[in-house]
Amino acid sequence: MWVWYVLGGIAAGLLSSMFGVGAGILLVPLLSIAFGFGQKDSQGMALAVMVPMAFAGAMRYHFNPDIHLDLSVAAIVAVGGVLGAIVGSQIVFGIPDIVLKRMFACFIIVVGINILVNSCRNRPEGETPSAEHQAE
Repeated sequence: MWVWYVLGGIAAGLLSSMFGVGAGILLVPLLSIAFGFGQKDSQGMALAVMVPMAFAGAMRYHFNPDIHLDLSVAAIVAVGGVLGAIVGSQIVFGIPDIVLKRMFACFIIVVGINILVNSCRNRPEGETPSAEHQAE
């Protein structure tokens, strides 16, 4: 069974580093549906996996000379992320698994539609947002 876990981790790492998404998009459904873990168990394991995986991916980006990774901005966002994780994990303990699954599914659908709609706007390839958007 451990081979399947490793393969799931490889898939999560590929998606995470290629698209900058949290591995939970793949790992939560994989752990809960394919491996039979409960929703909250799957969410907790996905969060634990993300720490070393995200660090490895971020370091690869950081050492690429073509990419500017602003570590001060990342650190500020991380502070908010830690606070949000503390509050969010407390909230989730009172929500039934089936409700969490439905909330997660809706979240993925809304994010997917948003990305699709925004990517269809006619922004030329490689164009970045204007300086005033980056400062916000």
